[in-house]
Amino acid sequence: MGAVSPQDKKPANGAQRASPPIEVYDFRQPTTLAREHTRILELAFETFARQWGTQLTAKVRVKSQVTSDQVIMQTYDAYAASLPSTTAMVLLALEDLESKAVIQFPTSAGLAWVGRMLGGNGSQQAPERKFTQIEQLLVSRLMEDALEDLRYSLGSLLGRGVSLDSIQHNSQFAQAAGTTELMIIAFFTIRVGEAEADATLAIPAEVLLAGLGAANPTITAENAKELMLEQLNYVPVDVSLRLTPVNVRPGVILNLAVGDLFPVPHPTHRPLNLAVEGRTLAHAAAGSHGARLAAVIVNTEETHR
Repeated sequence: MGAVSPQDKKPANGAQRASPPIEVYDFRQPTTLAREHTRILELAFETFARQWGTQLTAKVRVKSQVTSDQVIMQTYDAYAASLPSTTAMVLLALEDLESKAVIQFPTSAGLAWVGRMLGGNGSQQAPERKFTQIEQLLVSRLMEDALEDLRYSLGSLLGRGVSLDSIQHNSQFAQAAGTTELMIIAFFTIRVGEAEADATLAIPAEVLLAGLGAANPTITAENAKELMLEQLNYVPVDVSLRLTPVNVRPGVILNLAVGDLFPVPHPTHRPLNLAVEGRTLAHAAAGSHGARLAAVIVNTEETHR
């Protein structure tokens, strides 16, 4: 019986094994967030999602919920390419920065929200089209409320003023940032009544990364010894005043009863031992400080470890 070459081996059903997708990674522009930074951002965007859902419920007068799904970092070009050609892109101006942040959601979802605000029941599916002047005004009011929630949720992470700039409908021509500029993008699911829609929030990475450095600072190990010694000044330790210890047999301890006298070889004129974590470091006399007992240090013992 002849041998079978690896090339001749195929799955029993004749199907070819699919090759895993290959993604190109540019090491000159890393697009991976540190784990600790990702967690901080996830918590912030979860707070924003809850606040946004509450605001929508109050405005459209039907139970609404916003869920934060994912946080990633990618270039603006890749972000814009992933969006539908016709969509609502609310551009947010950032203080002292040319690039803008973006809140994006389907125009059909925005039209459904407007319909409910005007008394509709949301039963009709709105088409994907540009907002009229009145519709854009109402959507802008919703976005102003969302912007307040964003400021509250990000807090010091945002680090600069942000305001509503404009609403665009073409993702390829919005040009909120440079094509190669890194953006931190949060993905959301918005549920208004029975209708669901996907939404995104994109913020220039340089804005949030600066705040993340302050929220979760990193330090070098060059002065590790000095930092450790400085930190030791704030470590709590147990301090006690003690008499001179005495050695006794277990039988004496077991036979102790109320009223027994237990002699201690500590002279009445000698100060008490001040011990830190069991080591005698000084001697102190008993005293008082107001209504509390206190110890007056009379001398210290230098110890070497």
